[in-house]
Amino acid sequence: MQTKTTDLVFYQIYPKSFCDSNGDGFGDIKGVISKIDYLKKLGVNAVWLTPFFKSPNVDNGYDISDYKDIDEKIGTIAQVEEMIKRFHEQGIIVIFDLVANHTSTEHEWFKQSRSSKDNPYRDYYIWRETPPNDWQSSFGGSAWEYDEKTGEYYLHSFAIEQADLNWDNPKVREEMQGVVDFWLEKGVDGFRCDVLDMISKDWENNLNYSGPNLHEYIRLLFGREHTKGIFTVGECWSANAENMALFCLPSRNELTTAFAFQHLCLDNGRFFAQQPPLQEVCNRIANWQSSTQKENILPTVFFENHDQPRSVSRFANDTVYRYESATMLGAIVLTHRGVPFLMQGQEIGLTNSYHSDMDEIIDVESVNYYQSQKGKMDECELVQAINFGGRDNPRHLLPWDENKQKSWIAPYSRQAEINIKKDLSSDKSVFAFYQELIALRKSEPCLTQGEYHLLACNEKYYAYQRQWQGEEITVVCNFEKESEYTANHGEVVLSNYQSVEKTLKPYQVVIYKK
Repeated sequence: MQTKTTDLVFYQIYPKSFCDSNGDGFGDIKGVISKIDYLKKLGVNAVWLTPFFKSPNVDNGYDISDYKDIDEKIGTIAQVEEMIKRFHEQGIIVIFDLVANHTSTEHEWFKQSRSSKDNPYRDYYIWRETPPNDWQSSFGGSAWEYDEKTGEYYLHSFAIEQADLNWDNPKVREEMQGVVDFWLEKGVDGFRCDVLDMISKDWENNLNYSGPNLHEYIRLLFGREHTKGIFTVGECWSANAENMALFCLPSRNELTTAFAFQHLCLDNGRFFAQQPPLQEVCNRIANWQSSTQKENILPTVFFENHDQPRSVSRFANDTVYRYESATMLGAIVLTHRGVPFLMQGQEIGLTNSYHSDMDEIIDVESVNYYQSQKGKMDECELVQAINFGGRDNPRHLLPWDENKQKSWIAPYSRQAEINIKKDLSSDKSVFAFYQELIALRKSEPCLTQGEYHLLACNEKYYAYQRQWQGEEITVVCNFEKESEYTANHGEVVLSNYQSVEKTLKPYQVVIYKK
């Protein structure tokens, strides 16, 4: 990886929904290759592709039935190798999703495992004669599923069809090392590691994550001599200011960085149709910036991914001030310390997609929630909550133009109004502002190397500085109401409004340099 880690700007590609090259309703690898120039134009220099491996797609690819083969609707291994090569030619690094906690129950390992108690693959998974605890699946219901074939229960932290691997079995650890090495040999530059802090179970404290062997197991994957230089980012829901160093200090040979979710965990659950206070969101970002800086740890900065609703709808204004909201939130992501991650469509200010018919909702978590609450909640309120927080929101086929096309998922409801073709030609182009933000980040070492200092975070605005070798860049992010900001921080280098006055406009961002 030649690009310095601090200089990386990631763009997350959901291959199934990015670009459909043959009109069959599924995004594919050829479609990704066809849009590399688009990503180069945006300015990103790193991409993360969510799973496109063999899968029954109960959980949209996160239920893998073969780690070393490709979903035939998405492409072939040869096409993946060509894609990596083409990205590298444009100076863009590539990381894949490593789903190490569980496999599909259609994986050959699990088929063998459930066939008999003395099968060599039995201990690849976690089996018990009776459930040893009351752990709940993240998708609802018990995490223990009874299997009639052998009369025992297996653990599934997510869907019933996603069986947890037994990482205490050294053969499982060897298998996952082999998966890592297989894709490294194909040219991939690293991995985003799905629910990585769940691979070791904490039986003593009755937690299905952060078990006693977690860090040993991570080092066995990424602390080997040939894996130390790759880029790794962990999805670690347990990561916090107290334990982040255990995951990410370079001397530990574990991860390059990790996703932390405190700033996104302000709702009363995913399906709670009410915006959290933007002040508190920014306050948590500020705390995370300060704590990681103190520990000399590189954080990630993000608002969206394939599991999160669209940030414009969740945190700001997705109607009258959609452009201003999208660009202000983009500025927050791209002017903080750490490695920024953008979700496909974020660069044009995509909003949540609204659907009144539950038949149009396919996310397993959303469907399970609907079934569990049907009859307990008002139907309209229930559907509204799923529209607001559901995981279908970031997964709709990326609207390249206004024409809706055949798709595996319901089309984006605002496609006629919001699409890439229209945004690129607009006088208020979100894409163009993101281009400017990324170009500014690349040209100013202060934004990639500088220290972070909080100036203010109140009900009106969020303001902070980056400082590096005598230079200062100040970012002021106003919230929904107009407010006064009169401090002199030097020359205005970028704003999402044409003029900058002492009275800041709704969702105005101003970036100063001194």
